[in-house]
Amino acid sequence: SRTLKDKRHIVKSLLARARNTFNVAAAEVDLQDVQGAASLGFVTISSSRAYAEGLVEKLEDWILREQPDVVVVAVEIDVY
Repeated sequence: SRTLKDKRHIVKSLLARARNTFNVAAAEVDLQDVQGAASLGFVTISSSRAYAEGLVEKLEDWILREQPDVVVVAVEIDVY
């Protein structure tokens, strides 16, 4: 069984690799003290809506490949 410390290590590592790989801002935005769940937020800025949406979709696919034990419950993409 994973501890909260284990979860934080996994989340911190995943966020850092996402930042470096995709040049996005990334943070754990909710559920910080919940052992079996995390809510992550990623932000990118682009003059092209299609590029930004494509980047976020690639990021989601990458997370699923990098952390196969992660279950993505919901994805929300907002474009402004």
